[in-house]
Amino acid sequence: MTLKRDGYIKLVEEDYFGNVARSNIDAILNFFTDYSSINMRHGDMHLHSFSKNPSASETALEGFYAHICGNFNAWFGNFVHYVHAEIAHCAYTFTVQLKPLAESLYLDTGPQTLNNCNFFSYENGRIREMTIYYSNSVAGARDTITHIGCPK
Repeated sequence: MTLKRDGYIKLVEEDYFGNVARSNIDAILNFFTDYSSINMRHGDMHLHSFSKNPSASETALEGFYAHICGNFNAWFGNFVHYVHAEIAHCAYTFTVQLKPLAESLYLDTGPQTLNNCNFFSYENGRIREMTIYYSNSVAGARDTITHIGCPK
């Protein structure tokens, strides 16, 4: 399935990030192919890798989203889209606002604002690969992802 520019924008803003904001993990996982992967970088911290079918050095996608949805109410907005629909590659810059839930590991941190730049490769209207770059001045060098078992 080849989408046009507006289709990729809807997929990422309304469908994918909309389901992350609604904490609908099953719907989120349905947007990934069976062999999808996510690579995440934050400043000079270690690379964190997630996969739908993880190897020994990766964390399961489900664990990544359980961590996010279990600790935060998330809002995504201020999107700028860079869409190359013909080859199913897109990049998006956007703002993320995270408000810790009452039982969150990050309650003491308070609300956070992230500036993200994510790169997506799609296959048949589903995410095949995603690379996440983000900056978070509140967290600084703290490695928040270690709580879900990522290797250092």
